[in-house]
Amino acid sequence: MKLDEIRDNPGARKKRMRVGRGIGSGKGKTAGRGVKGQKARTGVAIKGFEGGQMPLHRRLPKRGFHNIFRLDYNEVSLAKIQAAVDAGRLDAGQPVTEAALVTAGVLRRVKDGVRVLGTGELSAKVTLEVAYATKSAVAAVEKAGGSVTMLAAAVEAE
Repeated sequence: MKLDEIRDNPGARKKRMRVGRGIGSGKGKTAGRGVKGQKARTGVAIKGFEGGQMPLHRRLPKRGFHNIFRLDYNEVSLAKIQAAVDAGRLDAGQPVTEAALVTAGVLRRVKDGVRVLGTGELSAKVTLEVAYATKSAVAAVEKAGGSVTMLAAAVEAE
């Protein structure tokens, strides 16, 4: 095969339909919109419109509650932290902070903080400085000889 023999697969490129360009095109005159009426005109946006009847989305009652003060934590398991330590991306001697987790590539970004979950095994002795950690995570870290400092708990106590 040579460079000049390279072609697209048959049917891979299809010309777009040009509507309203004469009867010979097959989509001339009304351009596939039918005859007259609101939907035949331009500038029509009738997404939830029901012909003057109260639309369904307005007839149904509102439900639930959205807390605008809710914090969105990034979750990290102990297994991920251990994998980063094993790979040499995290230094177990240094405190493992939220910024260190981002630099190590464990997290993409810190949202409102980091929550450590107790899933997986931890054998490295690490010092965690995170917003929140579950009871099982704290127990696992302390069993491995490390410690956990929760930043969010200090903020809530104030």
